[in-house]
Amino acid sequence: MNRIFGHDAATEALLAAAATGRMHHAWLLVGPQGIGKASFAFAAARRLLADAAGPEIEAPGFDVPGDHPIARYLEAGSHPDFKRLERLAREGSSELARNINVGQVRALQGLFGSTPSLSKRRVVLIDAIDDLEASAANALLKNLEEPPSDSLFLLISHAPGRLLPTIRSRCRLLRLAPLGEADMLAALRAAMPDADADEIAALAAIGAGAPGRALRFAGLDAAALDQAMTELHSRGDPTNALRSSLARKLASKAAQPRYEAFLARVGSRIAEHARGLDGEPLPAAIAAWEQARTLSDNAVRLSLDPQGVVFELAGLLAALAPANASAKA
Repeated sequence: MNRIFGHDAATEALLAAAATGRMHHAWLLVGPQGIGKASFAFAAARRLLADAAGPEIEAPGFDVPGDHPIARYLEAGSHPDFKRLERLAREGSSELARNINVGQVRALQGLFGSTPSLSKRRVVLIDAIDDLEASAANALLKNLEEPPSDSLFLLISHAPGRLLPTIRSRCRLLRLAPLGEADMLAALRAAMPDADADEIAALAAIGAGAPGRALRFAGLDAAALDQAMTELHSRGDPTNALRSSLARKLASKAAQPRYEAFLARVGSRIAEHARGLDGEPLPAAIAAWEQARTLSDNAVRLSLDPQGVVFELAGLLAALAPANASAKA
């Protein structure tokens, strides 16, 4: 997809640096997972390589016409001056390897050992640098310490604090933030043109500014989950019928994706509710949010019983209902 949603400041910073003719050789793109760092990096590489090949493109941002030769080479994976490193599939399996290995990094010498083919610029995109095994990180460091001429490294990191300080010190930091509401909705509409407005809104809420996270739950009827949560915190559940029903529906193995969508959403629903409160109900809502966040974070990691987890989380929502709040007061 040619269009990048949001990240306007980061786009301007990168293009402004390129316009000076003194582009830093390595950029560390940081921010939460799912906000579009990889899409941003690829779009940046496409625009910079297209501009370097000439003539410079007049379109705003990272836009490149789809029929541009550089765009076609990149989409086909055949641009000779571009390399993308990411975890490879394990042999005989669809699962990805745990790390980007040292062999992948050393193979970059083929790129650097010859002159660029289509322009003066070469680009290496690593998604994500957090995934480099130790020997691969050390091999990359040599390239960053003595960068090949006319080469640009776009390094994606979800957790820059875990990187080697020597790698961080050789990169210019570029922070990408979660998308605002309008950009988030636009990104989801572009990715899911046939989805209805309720589903888009529910996915946007689950994603919390990260379209990649939201799209993990596409096709799971997130709008129905949101409706069930609305009933719980608006009406309460004095007989436990609502939360028992929801717990049964989300407890089966087949329902695992919807269960994870519920875990991803329930804390933010409580937080949304809390933002409209003051006085005595507010501390109770904050305490419920803390409980929900801890339970949701641990549920899959610790293999907790899904039915019990959903029942407890739904109970936290039901306790926020006006009738329950009045009774406590």
